[in-house]
Amino acid sequence: MTTRREENRILIEGFWADLYRPDLAAAASRFTADGEYTDITTPDDDVARGPDEIVRRLTLAWAKLAGLRDERRHLVAGDDVVITEHVETWDWPSGETMALPVTSVHEIGDGRITRWTDYWDMAALVAAAPQWWFEHVMQGWK
Repeated sequence: MTTRREENRILIEGFWADLYRPDLAAAASRFTADGEYTDITTPDDDVARGPDEIVRRLTLAWAKLAGLRDERRHLVAGDDVVITEHVETWDWPSGETMALPVTSVHEIGDGRITRWTDYWDMAALVAAAPQWWFEHVMQGWK
């Protein structure tokens, strides 16, 4: 018999596998219907709610990348939260690249993700990303 912590670990490991495959719809299907995703460095109202908005938000940021890889460093699972320390490597088709350290917090209820919050350094992204990508992202996903 698995514990809730083990089930949460399995849920989030599956989420990461889907996300970086990438199969954004499969990753988003692991959320509750009103589950939320946000980055702590973005405005307070920049929260995607529900699987469809989560897919749109991720697509806006990642669709123009030439490559995206992830190196997981730590994953700690509790009864209602999973915390992951990882490094995303972003490659743009114009030649820029960056390694972005990220800490992700997933809150879980009834076997589904209810909230995903990413913590990372906006200055690192600003220093690395090309201007054209920022212009694209500023169009918004809503």
